[in-house]
Amino acid sequence: MTMPAFIPGLELSRRFYHEAVRPVLDHAVPGVVHSAARLGGGSEVLGFDTARSMDHEWGPRLQIFLSPQDATRHGARVREQLSDRLPKTFCGYPTHFASVGGEAGIGVMQVTDGPVRHRVDVSDPATWFTGQLGFDPSEGVTLADWLATPTQLLAEVTTGAVFHDGLGRLGPARSNLGWYPPDLWRYVLACQWQRISQEEAFVGRCGEVGDELGSAVVAARLVRELMRLCLLMERRYPPYSKWLGTAFARIPQGRRLGPDLGAALAATDWHTREQHLARAYEAIAALHNQLALTDPVDPTTRPYHDRPFQVLHAERFTAALTARITDPAIRSLPLTGAVDQFVDSTDVLGRPELTRAAFQAMTHRLPQP
Repeated sequence: MTMPAFIPGLELSRRFYHEAVRPVLDHAVPGVVHSAARLGGGSEVLGFDTARSMDHEWGPRLQIFLSPQDATRHGARVREQLSDRLPKTFCGYPTHFASVGGEAGIGVMQVTDGPVRHRVDVSDPATWFTGQLGFDPSEGVTLADWLATPTQLLAEVTTGAVFHDGLGRLGPARSNLGWYPPDLWRYVLACQWQRISQEEAFVGRCGEVGDELGSAVVAARLVRELMRLCLLMERRYPPYSKWLGTAFARIPQGRRLGPDLGAALAATDWHTREQHLARAYEAIAALHNQLALTDPVDPTTRPYHDRPFQVLHAERFTAALTARITDPAIRSLPLTGAVDQFVDSTDVLGRPELTRAAFQAMTHRLPQP
C-alpha cells in the first residue's frame, strides 16, 4: 500500500489519542480517570524517527493508563471497544498492526476489513513501569534500581510524550527518573572515565607492533566511550548503538568534537589516530572542569609513563570524581558502573530481570523483589 507523507511519530500519536482514542475511551468507560502517553521502545519516542521507521513497530500507537482497579475491571472492555470502534486508518495510516513472519512482537501497519489489532496498550502505571524497568519509579528509585537499568530504558521512559495525566502518576514517575542524583552522577562519570583509562594507551601500542587494524578497533571503542561520556556530562541518557551518533550530534560537544572523532576513525596510521583522539581528550577534560563536580584536573595529554604514546591518563578524572562522593553506599561500589557500562549484550540489556541479575552478581547487593 502507498503510505501518506511522513508525520513524526509523536505528533501522529498525539493526534491519534485526541481525535480517535479518547472518544472511544469516553464511550467505553465514561468518566473513568486515565492517563495517555507514548513512551517505551521506538525511534519516535527519542525523536529520531524518519520515513524509514514506518516499516515496522511505528504508527498510530500509544499507552492508556488506568488505576489498578479500573485496569482490572475495564481493561478488557476498553481493548475490545478500541478494536471495534477505531477507524481503520488515521491520517492515512492503518491502525491495524499485523505480525511479521509470525513474530507476535513485531507489528507492521496493514489495512484490514475486520476488527483492528491496534497498538493502544492498556495497563496501570505500576504494572507498565515495572514491565519496562523492573521497578515502579512512582515508589521511589533505589541505588540498585538506578544502576541495574540501562540508559536506553531510562531514555525511553523520560522522553516521549504525555498527552494527558488524569491519574497524576506519569509526571512524578518521570520526574523521579529525570537524572541521576549528584553522587550517583559522579560515580557513573567516574566509571566512564575508568573505561577510557583502561584502553587509551592501546591505540599506540597496537600501532607500534604494526597492528593498524587492532589500533583502529581500539580507537573505535574509545570513540564510543567518549561519545557516551559527553552525553552523560550533558545530563543525557546515552541511547543504544543505533542512535548513539544521532544523539551525540545533537549536543554542543557533538558538533565540536565530531570532526576529530571522525578523523580518528578514518585515520590509516596510529600516529594520526592518536593525535585526533588527544585533541578530543583535552576538549572533554576541559568540559569536565567546567562542570565543577570536582577540583580542577589538568586537562592536557601526556606520555604514557615512559612509553611514547600520548594519553590523558583518564584515571585522574576517575579519582577526582570518586573523591567527591560522600554517600558511603556509592563509595563502596566497584568501579564498574551502571549495568550497560559492563554488559554489552542486547539480549540482556532489553530484559530488566536479566540486567537486575547482572547487577546483583556484580555487587551482591540487589534486594530481591
